[in-house]
Amino acid sequence: MDQILLNTALNALKRAGKHGVTFRDLMKSCKLPQGQSGRLRDCVRRLESKGLAVDNRSRVYFSEALSLRPAVVTRLNKTYGFARFSDDETEVFVPGRYFMGALPGDRVLIAPLPSRGVSPEGQILKIVQEGPSKFTGAVVESPEGLFLRPDSLIRFDLPLSRREAACVHAGDKVLCRIVKRGLNHAGHTAKIVANYGDSQTAVHCAQAILDLNGIEQGFPEAVMQQAEQVSRNGILPQDYKGRTDFREEPVFTIDSADSKDLDDAVSIRKSGDFYELSVHIADVSHYVPAGSPLDAEAFHRGTSIYFADRVIPMLPPELSNGICSLNPGEDRLAFSCVMKIDAQGELADFQFMKSVIRSRVKGVYKEINALLEGQAGEELREKYSGLTESILLMKELAGVLTGNRLRRGAPEIETTESLILLDSHSAAVDIRPRTRGTAEIMIEEFMLITNQAAARLAHSSGIPFVYRVHEPPAEDKLENLREILNALGFQTQEIRPNFPASVLAGFLRQAKGTPAAPLVNIFVLRAMSKAKYYEQPIGHYGLVLQDYAQFTSPIRRYPDLMIHRVLGALIQGCSVEKLKARFGKAVIAAARQSTETELNAMTLERQCEDCYKAEYMKSHVGEIFEGVVSSAAPHGLYVELPNTVEGLVKAESLPEGEYEFDGRLEFKNLRGGVSYRIGSPVKVRCVKADVSQGNIDFELA
Repeated sequence: MDQILLNTALNALKRAGKHGVTFRDLMKSCKLPQGQSGRLRDCVRRLESKGLAVDNRSRVYFSEALSLRPAVVTRLNKTYGFARFSDDETEVFVPGRYFMGALPGDRVLIAPLPSRGVSPEGQILKIVQEGPSKFTGAVVESPEGLFLRPDSLIRFDLPLSRREAACVHAGDKVLCRIVKRGLNHAGHTAKIVANYGDSQTAVHCAQAILDLNGIEQGFPEAVMQQAEQVSRNGILPQDYKGRTDFREEPVFTIDSADSKDLDDAVSIRKSGDFYELSVHIADVSHYVPAGSPLDAEAFHRGTSIYFADRVIPMLPPELSNGICSLNPGEDRLAFSCVMKIDAQGELADFQFMKSVIRSRVKGVYKEINALLEGQAGEELREKYSGLTESILLMKELAGVLTGNRLRRGAPEIETTESLILLDSHSAAVDIRPRTRGTAEIMIEEFMLITNQAAARLAHSSGIPFVYRVHEPPAEDKLENLREILNALGFQTQEIRPNFPASVLAGFLRQAKGTPAAPLVNIFVLRAMSKAKYYEQPIGHYGLVLQDYAQFTSPIRRYPDLMIHRVLGALIQGCSVEKLKARFGKAVIAAARQSTETELNAMTLERQCEDCYKAEYMKSHVGEIFEGVVSSAAPHGLYVELPNTVEGLVKAESLPEGEYEFDGRLEFKNLRGGVSYRIGSPVKVRCVKADVSQGNIDFELA
């Protein structure tokens, strides 16, 4: 009934146009008796929360009639901010004097302003729904007393009440909440929710970031009870029934030395011209029934979160490090894919089956790389005795698979992850680029082809599924890439709508080994769309595959767990019709939730690692480093060091001259002298490192 009232009221507001309507007249239009005014007020509030109506207490208006558009505030600076329109996600610039004290996450109505640049401009006329208003920050001291300095929510220090100030010290890292809104940002009042201690300690800052985003390290009681029961039960005699037994096969895991959640193991042999690769994945779905407390919590988390030496697992350790982890010398239930791969690296045949395995050894990337490079000592050779032939054959197959991927035209974008080394107090003492050797590439290639097999089976069977998809670059990003490559002297005629990824691969090959290589890598990466999960097999642009999914990490990714359930039911003989009825809605929900939680986890991991990097650089303030300009913005140049640490050279700190930013990649000195563009090698001095905000400031040396 209220939906009918909602539509009736909305139509009445549309008819009233820019003149609006009084509440009394709106009651008449909706044919409501006086006693039901409360229903109509609830209805108007709902329309306001959706950005469809404006109630200024004297009249109610249809938003569009006043040229108002609903938007969500995304970010703030001291003198301006941005919001994103709800209908088309265009970002709009909002000058500070037109912000009305709105905060990131607030839903607002925006009126257009004349644009002075490329982006549309607007002013916030109404905050229709307040966001969470929580933020992290540090306590700072001034002659007027103690203040809160937010890390990112707003760029203003907020005063602390006398009572609040008595409970904290200058330099504390805190989690806060806005408890009273002012007419502008400086007028807001905040309350401290939690105090973590020294704001220049990365482990404190990381914990604050996790708490701000509602990331729980512990698990609810019902989840822990179920996990502990599963762990106590172990593998029951009936669990072995109907499973293929691989316990006598040379199966082993290959992972980093400190990994405890081992969810994939491999074995290999060669038969004639075919490689027979078996990839065995932890059978998590056996222990996590759909709809159980464990499943609900795994769905909510979506993924495990990794940074520095921390893991926030998707599943309790009793499963992730225990009964599900493919630990050496222990029977483990698995979901195996046995594949025949030809000499060109093509998937000739494959079969999925439930299985039981017993890993021979916990293989370690570094150790296997030493074996392959002939640098292993007697102890290592003894550890891998009986597996050396398999390892050499795996290296051979990985080379074949890599060759096949490159022939398909998959771009090889060079990116580097950070390896953060901590001391016994969890403080960052070294930052290094994480290296990838032959062993890492082997496992990556084996997981890729297994995931391809899972998606191919699902697609050909017509069953509901969660695919990993990657769409072609958006047109606006392509235009930017085209301009950059033209400026670098590349021929870009092939960059047009729906062009194949092999074109991008060609640019990367042309640039390899040249001074332009860093630039080309950066801008090809920025042009790419973000991969996501989806219920339809629309293809993976970056891998140049029509069918792709993620089957190989159910301990730490929910989509993998979901498709284990679907494929498990399929191989047990469940009909396509029954699978659609059972999983049709579930895979759609899993795809959406998994995409959202993955993006959130990536953001949190980066924010936490930035704090550790700043902590490391605090002990190197004043030192000079060689680096490369990694990006440029109106406020300055970002410079990346060989150890992956990145810092900002502020525009106002550039050497004497008159600089013009071209909007994309270069600060040009109009008085002659040196100009700075992305990819330029530079020397910088570290002048500041703020752990609380994860920021590092450089100056050119």
